[in-house]
Amino acid sequence: MMNLPITREKAVEVLRSYHPEEFDMIHYLESEAVMKEVAKLLGEDEDYFGMLGLLHDIDWTITKSEVSTHLTKAPDMLKRLGFDDEFIQIILSHGYGFEELPQLKDKERTKKIEYALAASETITGLVYTYALMRGKKVSDMEAKGLKKKFKDKAFAAGCRRDVIAEIEKTGLTLDQLFEAAIRGVTKIKDEIGLI
Repeated sequence: MMNLPITREKAVEVLRSYHPEEFDMIHYLESEAVMKEVAKLLGEDEDYFGMLGLLHDIDWTITKSEVSTHLTKAPDMLKRLGFDDEFIQIILSHGYGFEELPQLKDKERTKKIEYALAASETITGLVYTYALMRGKKVSDMEAKGLKKKFKDKAFAAGCRRDVIAEIEKTGLTLDQLFEAAIRGVTKIKDEIGLI
């Protein structure tokens, strides 16, 4: 068991205290749910992976109006909550390689846990958009249908397929991630307005 300085309830409370838009809160919860499923497959700590998913965009609400500042406020916010440097560095890693984030664009992910976070939080956009297209239904979504949408570059065009594909660097396959993502999001469907 990894040691976490705050409970999940406290983490949710902190996120809500910044008054995120509903869509952003849904993304945080989905990222947590997918990370927990990925942790299971990798034999890792579900609570730790879940917390990474939940808090990966902790400063988004206060930086989204100026995207280039995203993840610049996160380290202090997480430190104040008691998270260690390793946790903070993993959170920052999901922004590596993004042109929009000048301080992170030249860095590269190197650890399994970094690939897991980047792929998991990115695939949520694909799952959610596909669910909306299916009348908000996620519970009977199949991995092969999601895979088709993944291959269709015009679908959820802003979704970085290259980042999702990084899951393979953890030893998992894309199909395993598709299944894990559907499983995770289905578990919280009532909380995020899906069926």
